[in-house]
Amino acid sequence: MPEFECRKITVYLGRRDFVDNTTGTEPVDGVVVCDNDYLRGRKVFASVTVTYRFGREEDEVMGLNFSKELLLTTQQIYPSANSGEMTGVQDRLVKKLGANAYPFAVTLPESAPASVQLHSGEEETAKPLGVIYELRVFVGDNSDEKPHRRNSVALAVRKAQYSPISNSNRQPSTLVSKGFALSSGKLNMEVTLDRELYYHGEQVKANLSINNGSKKTVKNIKVAVIQHVEVTMTNSQFTREVSSLESKEGCPITPGTNLSKHFNLMPLASSNKNRSGIALDGKLKDTDANLASSTLVAAGKNVNDAGGIVVSYSLRVKLNCGALGGELVADLPFKLMHPAPGVAIKAKADANYTGGEDLEFEDFARLRRGQSVDQGLE
Repeated sequence: MPEFECRKITVYLGRRDFVDNTTGTEPVDGVVVCDNDYLRGRKVFASVTVTYRFGREEDEVMGLNFSKELLLTTQQIYPSANSGEMTGVQDRLVKKLGANAYPFAVTLPESAPASVQLHSGEEETAKPLGVIYELRVFVGDNSDEKPHRRNSVALAVRKAQYSPISNSNRQPSTLVSKGFALSSGKLNMEVTLDRELYYHGEQVKANLSINNGSKKTVKNIKVAVIQHVEVTMTNSQFTREVSSLESKEGCPITPGTNLSKHFNLMPLASSNKNRSGIALDGKLKDTDANLASSTLVAAGKNVNDAGGIVVSYSLRVKLNCGALGGELVADLPFKLMHPAPGVAIKAKADANYTGGEDLEFEDFARLRRGQSVDQGLE
């Protein structure tokens, strides 16, 4: 259980990932412990800010500023007018911490972007690039007061997206052809994936079917997983290869011949430590950092209208026909995400709760990303 204390106010969070399921975002919930002698009639507020950093801090010279901080919401959490139902974790904490412990839940707007960080390719930078969230809990007379270090607590949180629960067995496929000047016939290639959605750490499995009806010869084949990144803050787009392989097996593919081949690729953050611009869901030095998940939007909305950093993936296959013949290229989109958290795990932990003594508190900076109290209580 992460704990962060500032004098007479202490904040506990059961997790730091809050899931966006495209229809809404889970509230940032936890428990705040207040000393009434310290409050002296003042109130406790919680705010969530998002920082867009799209340039290095050391490059901010001559008045340039490569970051923008937005205040998404500020809500009064003590005394609270909202008497909503507590979560299982909040109920345990309130019972364990006593009468001065109060649950809170801060709701994020639907338009808030997902947490994404861009890897600089260096060992460490002063501040990470990307979309970073922060929860601030502070004491004051009204919500307009500016928090300062003596009366506030700040904790890093993340807005995460998990794969939707779906039984779809759709197999993405694409067929591309290329004709050549002053030459009859075409080079045809069909690319098929075994499914549309992959989880981080899984192999992307591709099947290639090549029919060479042209008079050109295919010299080699290159297959790569491409990460497409759109930084909406600067209206810029770029791509990065996060996994690739090149093969001459079965080549050359001479005119009038066919080839069927199977490839497996494993896109991992750990394989791209020295590549700048890779979009991640956290700092690469964290042992559980992954490539950023594919950006999802609600039904009826366009992914191009999403804010922050928009991430997508595709499988790119290139057939090299030499300097004069050029290349035949196929791009096949797919999704790369985390699996949806299991509801059964949480229900089991709540059912086995007997009094709160099984809660374990730890420094927030050492909390493993994505691990909730419920998971720790299995």
